[in-house]
Amino acid sequence: MKQLETDILVIGAGSVGIAVAYYLKKLKPDADVTLIDCGQPMAFTSAQSGENYRNWWPHPLMRAFTDHSIDLMEEITRSTDNRIMMTRRGYVLATRETNIEGLLADMEAGYKGSDQNEIRQHSGYSAGTYQQAETEDWELAPNGVDILTDKAMIEQVFPYFEKDVRSILHIRRAGMISGQQMGQYMLDVFRSSGGKRGTGNVVHIDKGTQFTVHIEGTGPNIAAERIVNAAGPFVGEIATMVGVDLPVQNWLQQKIAFEDIKKAIPRQMPFSIDLDPQYLDWSTEERELLVQEPEFSWLAGELPGSVHCRPEGGDGGTWVKMGWAYNQSKTPVTFDPAFDDQFPEIVLRGAARLNPALKAYYGQLPRAMVHYGGYYTLTDENWPLLGPTDVNGFYVAGALSGFGTMAACSSGELVAQSVLGLGLPDYAEMLSPQRYRNPRIVSEMQKQQNRGIL
Repeated sequence: MKQLETDILVIGAGSVGIAVAYYLKKLKPDADVTLIDCGQPMAFTSAQSGENYRNWWPHPLMRAFTDHSIDLMEEITRSTDNRIMMTRRGYVLATRETNIEGLLADMEAGYKGSDQNEIRQHSGYSAGTYQQAETEDWELAPNGVDILTDKAMIEQVFPYFEKDVRSILHIRRAGMISGQQMGQYMLDVFRSSGGKRGTGNVVHIDKGTQFTVHIEGTGPNIAAERIVNAAGPFVGEIATMVGVDLPVQNWLQQKIAFEDIKKAIPRQMPFSIDLDPQYLDWSTEERELLVQEPEFSWLAGELPGSVHCRPEGGDGGTWVKMGWAYNQSKTPVTFDPAFDDQFPEIVLRGAARLNPALKAYYGQLPRAMVHYGGYYTLTDENWPLLGPTDVNGFYVAGALSGFGTMAACSSGELVAQSVLGLGLPDYAEMLSPQRYRNPRIVSEMQKQQNRGIL
């Protein structure tokens, strides 16, 4: 059988795999790199991305990591006349709690070591330091976090929120991009610089003096000196082919998008997350019926927080997106996942608690509503796995649960630097699979209370 040869094989052409291939060629233009996927680029998990980005995490490691990724996205934005459609109105975290010491502790931990006074607390407009998100232009947005705890100020700045909100954390270096456009740009550059693309399903990998990657069907096998496993939800499966056990699991999460024909969500609203647990807004009769049905009784109980909603398509758009990552159960990966038919109404009612104008859609979501979803592939601590494994020449770029788009650039660059033997950032060891051998890092991971899952 004919066999293709390459120096570096990247398995997986999602946003992260494409970024690895892109930075390999960017950092070493003469590198022999092949990118392979069983389907079209960015057609599986990356196609389900919320396409959001933020630099807030309740840990300085992840804050530095995503901050650098945003730096790299801004470089692409400047060099392509904003081909990736970057906008920035921030992330809003809303709660009805007045005692937010825990949230403030998370913020202070995330921004630890910052050179600037990036956490600004406002008790009213008298301070005159809060800047509203009046434009989606990313270059005009401030950095840091604004904390609003004055009820009158919150109602004036966010008049569309339910009036019981008592505290707002507005993360400013956050917004939206087109993940598809960013991936396509990187793919275009990769191809124009001599990168090779292939299509095929990897079914087996032999390790000798080099790797032999067996492709399903009649396609040629691929001989590679080094492999980067960027197979998204299949990253664990690919790793087992070379005897590597990655500590990952997959959770299936769902979202909806629809045209906001009733104009319930203002176009200037930031990506908004209701942090509080809640009981869904059912009528008394509906709740009684749910309680009587074992399959649906959980819908009458308390659900976790972090339901989110945002305008889709920028200021000139007409659609909205909603999501709620309440599933925390391991899910077998399939190319055709089964979605819960009840989810659209569930997430709508959950989002309506913060944005009551959405109640106009109860029981009558538009026919053109899109119900979709993808897998969160994650480690217990929700840090990615980026870098070398115990098998020489076999690298991983994965476990980016729900933040693959925003972290693709820094992930791709870091793994490329590792493969090429270049200098690494300070956080490289903590994001490497090797971290589990370091007692100090393991101890730090175990102390983490908030994993930053939204």
